[in-house]
Parts: sequence; C-alpha cells; structure tokens
Amino acid sequence: MTTLAPPPNPVQDGRHRAAAPPVSRARRLFLGAPEDPRWARPALWAILLLATALYAWNLSSLTGNTFYDAAVYSGTKSWKAFFFGALDSGSFITVDKPPFALWVMGLSARAFGYGTWQLMLPMVAVGVGSVGLLYRLVKRDFGVVAGTVAALVLTLTPITVAINRDTNPDPILVFLMLLGAAALLKAVRTGRLMPLVWSAVAIGFAFNTKMMQAYVVLPAFFVVYLWAADLSLGRRVRNLAVATAALVVSSAWWMVIVDLIPASSRPYIGGSTDNTVWDLVIGYNGFGRIFGASSSVGSAGNGASFGGSSGLYRMFNDIMGGQISWLIPFAAIALVGGLVLRGRAPRTDARRAALMLWGGWFVLHFLTFSLAEGTFHPYYVTAMAPGIAALAGAGGVMLYKAFREGSAAAWGWVLPAAVAAGTVWAVVLLQRVSGSGTVYTVAEVVAALGGALAVTGLLVGRFMKRQKLIGFAALAAIVALLAGPAAYSVSAATTASTNGTNPTAGPSTGGGMGGMGGGGGQRPSGSAPSGTKSGTAPTGSGSSGSSGSSGGQSMGQPPTGTGSTGTGSTGTESGSSSSSSSSSSSESQSGRTAGGMGGGQVSSAMITYLKKHQDGATWLVAVATDQTASSIILESGQPVISMGGWSGSDNAMTLAKLKSLVKSGKLHYIVVSSDGGQGTNTEIATWVKKHGSAVSAYSGLYRLDASDVS
Repeated sequence: MTTLAPPPNPVQDGRHRAAAPPVSRARRLFLGAPEDPRWARPALWAILLLATALYAWNLSSLTGNTFYDAAVYSGTKSWKAFFFGALDSGSFITVDKPPFALWVMGLSARAFGYGTWQLMLPMVAVGVGSVGLLYRLVKRDFGVVAGTVAALVLTLTPITVAINRDTNPDPILVFLMLLGAAALLKAVRTGRLMPLVWSAVAIGFAFNTKMMQAYVVLPAFFVVYLWAADLSLGRRVRNLAVATAALVVSSAWWMVIVDLIPASSRPYIGGSTDNTVWDLVIGYNGFGRIFGASSSVGSAGNGASFGGSSGLYRMFNDIMGGQISWLIPFAAIALVGGLVLRGRAPRTDARRAALMLWGGWFVLHFLTFSLAEGTFHPYYVTAMAPGIAALAGAGGVMLYKAFREGSAAAWGWVLPAAVAAGTVWAVVLLQRVSGSGTVYTVAEVVAALGGALAVTGLLVGRFMKRQKLIGFAALAAIVALLAGPAAYSVSAATTASTNGTNPTAGPSTGGGMGGMGGGGGQRPSGSAPSGTKSGTAPTGSGSSGSSGSSGGQSMGQPPTGTGSTGTGSTGTESGSSSSSSSSSSSESQSGRTAGGMGGGQVSSAMITYLKKHQDGATWLVAVATDQTASSIILESGQPVISMGGWSGSDNAMTLAKLKSLVKSGKLHYIVVSSDGGQGTNTEIATWVKKHGSAVSAYSGLYRLDASDVS
C-alpha cells in the first residue's frame, strides 16, 4: 500500500529525478510516470472511458435545452446574435446568461453543422476533461489512490452525469472553475504570480458562463493563497491585488462592451429590469438567486425552486438527496479528519492547503445552494461535486493511512465510522426509491452488504494486524459507497426521454415547486430534437432580415417536427427525474404545437402559414415568452421575437418599438390571447386587437402592416 504516499516532489528531490532515465511525453500520457504503480494509468483510462460512455451514451437521442439550443442556432446564422447571446438571429433579446457557453457550442455547430451531437460534443468533452483534471490535482498532493478515487466519484455523481448530457452551461462552468483551482494550487506551491493571474482569468471566463455562481469558490481561493503561499505577507497581498484586477477585467469585459453599446443597436438584455448586463449580474443572476423575490437589488430571482424548500436539509431531501448527497457524510468527516491530521504541519503545507481549497469549495457551495431562496434547479449542484469527490479521495486516503498505521490517537479510528455513516445514508436514499427498479434494489443490497463487510473487515484487520484484510475492506467500502450513485448514473445515461430544462438522474422521488426558473427555457413536454445531419438546410432557412447572415454556409438543420404539447406557461415542473419529464404529445386540430402562448397554442400548421406569408419580414412572429419563441425558432429556422423574455415579465417590447417594427416591415404577425396573455403588455395587446387583422384560422394570431400604424 505504499502507493498511498504522494509521488516525490521534483523540487525537493531533484537529484533523484535527474538520475532517472528520460521518459517521453507519449509514454507518460499512456503509461503514466515511472514512479506510479502499473495499475494507475490503466485505471485512469478506464475511468475516463466510463465517463465518456455515461456522458455520450445514445447521444443522438439527447434533447438538450431548447432555450439554449435556439440561441446557439441563431448564433450560427448571425455573428451579431453570436456575440450578444441573442435568442433569435434578428437579435431582439438575449438569453438570461452571458454567452461563453453558447460560444463554445456555437463554434462546434459552425464547424461541424448544427445538430444534436454537434452541440453535445463540447459538453461531453469538458465533462470528461473535468474528471481528468481533478485526478491530476488530487494525485499531485495525495497520491495515485486518492486521485483515482476522486476521479471515480466525480464520474459517478448522478447530477453530473445528467447535466453533462445536456446543453445547459454548467459543465463548462465546472471545467473553468477546476482550471482556476489548478492554477491557484500551482501559485501556492511555486509562489509565482502568473499562475495566480491565470486562476483569476479562468474564474473570469466562468463568470461569463454563469455570472455570480462562478464566484462562490472565490473566498476559498483567497483564504488558501493568503494562508499557504510561501511568500511574505506583503507579497501575498500584492499578488492577490494583481489577481483581483485580472479577475475584474476578465469578468467584466463583455458586460462593459455590451452596456456601452446604445440600446437601439443591440438586443434587449433578457432577465434585466433596465436593459443592462449590470442589472442582470446583481439582480436576476446575483442577489435575486440568494434572496429570491425579496431581493431589493436588481431583478428578483422569482423564488421558484425545483429542488425543494431552502434550508440546511435541502441537499438531503427527496429531490436532491439522490442527485448529490451520497458521499456528503463521508466527505464532511474526511475533511475534518484530514485537517486534524495535518494540524501541526507548517503554514505552507501543500496537503493542508489542498484540503482547505476542496473543503472550502464543498462548504461554500453547500451553504449557498441550501440557503438560496431564489430560482434553484437541482443541476446547479453539479458545481459542488468536485469538492465532494476530492475530499472523498484525499481525505479518505488520509483516514485510511491513519487507521492502518494506528496513528493520531482517536482519529486513527475515524475511517470505520465514516464508512458506516456513508453506507447508512446510501441505504436510506435507496430505500426512498424502493420498488423503482431492479437496479436500485441490487444497489441497496450491494451498499448494505458491502458497507457491513467493509466496517467489519477494517476493525478485524486492525485488531488482528492483517494489512491485506484492511486493504480489501477499503475496496469493499468504495464499492458500497458508490453502488447507489452508479445506479442513478446508469439511469441518467440510458433513460430514453430526458428533461432538457431540468435534467436529473434516477427515478422520480417527488416534485419540487414549479415556477419561473432561470437558467434555461422550459422545453415543451414530449418534444425531442432529431439527430439531424450536418449541412442540411433548415426548414425555411434564413430570413431575409437576419443580420449577419452566414450566407451560403451550411450550418445544419435545426430540430424539426418537434411539435409537442406546450402550454408556454411556467407553472409547474417536477424537476425530480429525467425519466419523469416525458409526456405524450397531443395533437391539435391545426397540427402539432410548437409552444404555447397564453390562452392559445402555436401549432405546426400555424408555423407553416406564417412562413408562407412572412413577406420579407425579419421576424416570423412575436410571442410572449422565450420558451414559446425558442420552440418556433427550432421548428421553423426563422427569427422569432420573445417580447417578455423567460418569464414574460421583461420590458423588451414597448408599443413604440412594436409600431416601428411593423411600419418598417420587419414584423407582420403577433400572437396575443384574449386577456393579453402571459407577459403580453396590456397596452400592446389592446393596440394589436384594435389595429391588426385577426387570422381566424388560428386563435390569438394577428396580422399587422405598415398601413395599420398611424
């Protein structure tokens, strides 16, 4: 078991490394470092292969999030829409997030054509990359075993599997945060400034992926560097000041550029109350997420939770427990035990610094997600998974070594208690879904028996001084603790129908509160994008008014025929299971629906009619919300105006703006309901009904021409 020790430090053991024969980069890549055990690199490749299989299995059947899918498609048609992250290629309104994740998916779509696998390819790549990066980070400070366990835990975290099979931006967010952690730990070890700067830049790009969520780890980053870097206090403070400046620049550059551009020359900033990115940062994607509707700064986060009520128990409730909490008890015990075991180490001790980083990562995310009163989706907590995984690997190995060597007095006996706590919690979680399927029953038996054998083997091995028995007991513990997550992960990877807006893993365990969630448009139930071929022109390709059109370049076909029943409301959504998100499509007399709007539905037949009578307009139609607009964009291939953003409450469309668009011939059709519809401005609805011509075949559809504008 000597492999538990970290590899020799090249700085401290330079003579030994210099005497070793040179090793090619290719050999190190495929076979590992010479000092690693022979099983280490094959085990890593096996884990990476497992991660790839889980994240990419049956890739063509994945639905993604229509909200982001539509924005990516629009970005392939217009560089202006690409830069701003606009929902439509006419650039009327943006999505409610910064565009970095859209850029990554958009470049893939521009390179390979628009389609399911083209959008999913970057997500699978960064998901697998995160596993490999975490392995490297944990292995450096705690050894091969710790790195291997951490990588396996991250791979099998259920919510991570679910979100890596989706087009929400979170996989890219996690990868960028891990890059920031890697650079930070290098800065702590070397004392050099540039790694710290690059760490700040990575977090800045993460900010441009999902705004304030990227900053959750910053307190841990600052504390670890200020405490552990091998520099004088003055130089540590100076370096942090420089890094902070880099963080501000890398975070704010896109926001500053967009807010400096006149509102008339850019899209409306979706989710904001005053058409500025700054309001989106501090409001809807900032304080609004923490304080919900009570936020007094910027726009509120609406308070819609798909993960249950806020409170310290949220991560363990029926909805969230099976997604993320499996190893939380073990990780928490391992964190405390690891810090105690390193208690007398020097201030600059690398292991303690790493424990502080991963412990801070875990605790800060746990408190933020547990106590947040604003919009909350279960998949947000995938950002917490690297902290849990790193603690399970690093802290678990430290507890194992202390137990095996009989050191540190009482703390030498903590490992069996940690394994027992983790096993009991796993059985509790699996009991909640008892009867949901054979795989969960098998997992429960494996967890219970494996945990019992592990605890018994550890204790007997310790008393009888049988080191091999202790080693086998540790392997049994790993199997017991990961049986449940593995069952949920396999479910997430093999479920035929997924919820692109709110992806989760495992069986249904109850619904969270529905509501107006941020971070993704609500996909019409029952729809599933087809695996379209690269280079196929979309149905009704390219509107005449789409600025920045790609010309003759073939960008692939958007998912067509996705007609499904969509109320277009943000009323309820279970948020509990990917397998529970599907529902049978219903057919209206006028054809399949592409999304609802207030009291009426936008059908495929209506879309066909609109395209036939578009008459050179830039936008095919104006509707109330993003979720309705995104579905029509993907089915028609045409720009569609979302007048009210995600929830229908954005002030993106005014009566004056509507009149201007109609008078210039850029818009002819608008959908309103009898009562104005969700998010439709009453003044606009009244004017449209008074001056427009109702299309009798389709409820709520009105035609407006320049002559109708006085």
